Amino acid sequence: MSNSDHTLITVGKHSIGITGLKTAIQALSDSLRDGTDEEIGHELLKNVSEKNYIPTPAEDDYKKAFVREFKKHLGISVEEPSKNLLEIKVFGPGCPNCDLLAQRVYEVLSEMRKEAEVEHVTDIKAIATAGVLGTPALMINKKLKAGGVVPTKNQIKRWIDSE
Repeated sequence: MSNSDHTLITVGKHSIGITGLKTAIQALSDSLRDGTDEEIGHELLKNVSEKNYIPTPAEDDYKKAFVREFKKHLGISVEEPSKNLLEIKVFGPGCPNCDLLAQRVYEVLSEMRKEAEVEHVTDIKAIATAGVLGTPALMINKKLKAGGVVPTKNQIKRWIDSE
C-alpha cells in the first residue's frame, strides 16, 4: 500500500479519513462487481478495519460510505449524503474586532455543540463582492446578520437557532 492510499469519505455527517480503502476496492472490484450492497459493505469493512479504527455502533454508516466509494470506482452514479451544516462566514481584514467576532462564533458553536463550516474572509475584494459594507460582519447560511458591529454571544446563538 502506498502512502497516498488515504480516502476522505462522508460517514453520517462527518468527513473521515480512511487508510487502505482504494487498495481494498481495487482488490475486491472484480469479485464483488455483482454483489449486493450488504456484501460489498461487509467485505470492505472487514478489509479496512485492519488499518482503521471503526466504532462498532457506526459500522452500518461506514458500510454505506464504503459502498458509495465502491460504486464510484465502478463508474456508477451515486448520491452524496447531505451534511446539512451551517455555513458561517466572518468578514474582516484581521482587526481585533474581526478576530473577536470569529472567536465568539467558535465559542457559541462549542457551547451549542453545533457543527458548522466557518470561514474567516479577510480579502477586501471578497468582502466587497459579498455585499458587506462594514466590518466585522457575520453571514450565516448566505444571510448577512451583522455588519460593522460585534454581536453578543446571545445574539449569535439566536441567529444560529433560527437557521
